[in-house]
Amino acid sequence: MARLIARANEDRAQLGIALMLAANFGFALVDSSVKWLVLAGLPAWQLAFMRYFGHVLISTTIILKGGFEMDRFRTDHAGLVILRALFLVVGTVMNFFVLRYLSLTVTSAIMFSAPIIVCALAGPTLGERAGPVRWAAILLGFAGVLVIIRPFGAEFHWAYIVPLLVAVCMACYSLLTRHLSGKVATDTMQFYSGAVGSVILLPAALLTWQTPQTVLDWMLMLMLGVWAFIGHEWLTRAHGFAPANLLMPYTYSFMVYLTIISVLVFGDLPDFWTIIGAMIIVVSGLIIWMRERQKEARG
Repeated sequence: MARLIARANEDRAQLGIALMLAANFGFALVDSSVKWLVLAGLPAWQLAFMRYFGHVLISTTIILKGGFEMDRFRTDHAGLVILRALFLVVGTVMNFFVLRYLSLTVTSAIMFSAPIIVCALAGPTLGERAGPVRWAAILLGFAGVLVIIRPFGAEFHWAYIVPLLVAVCMACYSLLTRHLSGKVATDTMQFYSGAVGSVILLPAALLTWQTPQTVLDWMLMLMLGVWAFIGHEWLTRAHGFAPANLLMPYTYSFMVYLTIISVLVFGDLPDFWTIIGAMIIVVSGLIIWMRERQKEARG
């Protein structure tokens, strides 16, 4: 019996890992499609709107499967849910804008400082104190960001700062997600994310709208919301099958996917310092992850 239980738990964990890898591939498809489309001349406002409009259509359909009831859209934490959605929307728009200037590898590497920022902010916001090892890892992670950005080098471009701001938005989004977990249904948070983004971005999308010129561009634009929703859905389900401390290292698959796509589709080869900086950020994140596992083992 014990063997059967252990086997079942192992199977669930493997399914969680598979879903995490699939979710990150969905997110990679979003960023890759956006880079293709902005280079084709489509405005970031329009693409961000389509990402959230598709998202809200799917979310609304799922919520209404059991019939129309306003209670399905209500929450006692509406303010925080909307604030969470705003952080996601602002981060998305900035990311879509900067993809015109930077490679997918660079943006993804810098944005992976988000877990490091979460660790730094978890103390004052969630009461999770960071010890000397974690603070050393946090500082190491930001050193990795500086290696990629090279703020005092001749090749520095203002666009390098934007992914760091995106990482801050994603960190705040993550902290609010952790705070609201168990208090607000996942479907409700998914709906608000899509609805807030659609409402805020609609005016800018209408003012800047450019009609795609090819069938491929139309397909990529229409699929943005679908891939984003599927990515978030699989991410949520992954955490239902496996604990976060097991899944965390597999989040770096996002960077791997984007690096491969960046090379194969856009011909952007990461330079030496981008690779070194990305490795430093990954090491920093893994140190934080290992400390978290040790903490849970002791607890």
